[in-house]
Amino acid sequence: MTDTEPRPTALITGGNRGLGLETGRQLVAKGYRTILTARNAADGKAAAKTIGADFRPLDVTDPVSIAALADSLAADGVRLDVLVNNAAVALDGFNADVARRTIDANVYGPLRVTDALLPLVADGGTVVMVSSGVGELSGMPAPLRQRFAAAGIGRDDVLGLVEDFVEAVAQGRYREAGWPGSAYRVSKVALNALTRILAAELAPRRIKVNAVCPGWVRTRMGGRSASREVDEGARSIVWAATLGPDGPTGGFFRDGRRIAW
Repeated sequence: MTDTEPRPTALITGGNRGLGLETGRQLVAKGYRTILTARNAADGKAAAKTIGADFRPLDVTDPVSIAALADSLAADGVRLDVLVNNAAVALDGFNADVARRTIDANVYGPLRVTDALLPLVADGGTVVMVSSGVGELSGMPAPLRQRFAAAGIGRDDVLGLVEDFVEAVAQGRYREAGWPGSAYRVSKVALNALTRILAAELAPRRIKVNAVCPGWVRTRMGGRSASREVDEGARSIVWAATLGPDGPTGGFFRDGRRIAW
């Protein structure tokens, strides 16, 4: 990148701490104009200032907040080259409320944010879904694995599956239906399925969509016992965010290497 070339722009959800903030730091170091988003404006602004990034408020569970972000970016003439859907929750406990809140943040959130910001994403851009190894289909019972991996699966199919999960938890029959007792795991399986669907949908615009497992990282979510430093986990995300025109799409990666769905 030369001094006369415009800087590419990246937007990161959940960017006020942990992986989101470190991803922003690394993208800034690579010359990207970086926009961090977070629910808490004071925390988000302070975090963005530490790495030389911009800040925009966003609650990925609130459609009004998502629309407001899209409108404000459009009004300011912002075009995105990279969208990193990093914001997620890993809540304690397991009940219908936890299941609903987890699915809203980890599945509906990135899908709605991506849909709202797509008009601002440049053709040939990249979308990164920050996923997890617990979302590998190998960890699901065979009947559910087959449904999530079915040829021709669409958005409505995936959303129908997660709604079935939430209902099964509410009715106390999730075990009989074959669901694991982890809303986080189900949310990441669904996010991976949506990654494949979005990659196919956006292929005509040459927008690459990939899921990334950053590994078990020492963040507030990952805990102190995690095996990886935050900068190592963020490098996987940055790798996917900065893929060239011939880079892969519709894949699941860790440390730049493809892993099984």
